[in-house]
Amino acid sequence: MSEPKLEIPSEWLADFEAAARRPLKMRWRYAFIKTYKPVMDDAGFRAFDTMEEYRCWCEENLPNWLGYARV
Repeated sequence: MSEPKLEIPSEWLADFEAAARRPLKMRWRYAFIKTYKPVMDDAGFRAFDTMEEYRCWCEENLPNWLGYARV
């Protein structure tokens, strides 16, 4: 049984090919998007003596949507 062939939209393919022609330095520059994370980005440095302290700090200070809550 063969899998259905997926068609790549021509504009997606053109974008991919253009990106592949860019120098590595430029591709690396655009590879990461900086997203502000409330509380996490508000201090230059934080240190905790134990993992438990870190986990408690996360639960008390970070919004749930950041994904640092315990499960």
